[in-house]
Amino acid sequence: MLTLFTNRYQAYRPPQGVPVRITLGGVRFKLPYSLTHSVRELAPRRDYLSLPEPEFTTAYRADLDQLGPERIAARLHQIAGVEGDHRLVLLCFEDLAKPGLWCHRRVFASWWKERTGDEVRELSPMEDDHYQQGTLI
Repeated sequence: MLTLFTNRYQAYRPPQGVPVRITLGGVRFKLPYSLTHSVRELAPRRDYLSLPEPEFTTAYRADLDQLGPERIAARLHQIAGVEGDHRLVLLCFEDLAKPGLWCHRRVFASWWKERTGDEVRELSPMEDDHYQQGTLI
């Protein structure tokens, strides 16, 4: 069993599950928790990182399609097995409650739902009432 959530580094709290970095760059500020896992394959590539949202989304989803849900699931199951916790929280920087912001973590969540049927809930508030508080139990 695997239960995925997304959040931002600054809003994550240990009771939410196992924190997993999905960004190219590391965190440059002090975190109040240990961040030992990273899935770099889920980080967007530098060559399209600064593109507008539609072009970015197309390129990022193409990368995810190339990886495929089975390979991604295998990597995530590996982390869950090591930690003994099926709840993984995929983390990046953007505060989605701020108007106009978007993030690859939600692009991944949409892609994952389409490919696997499994929901990936955001644990932080999002603009326009898209707040999807996940059940943590």
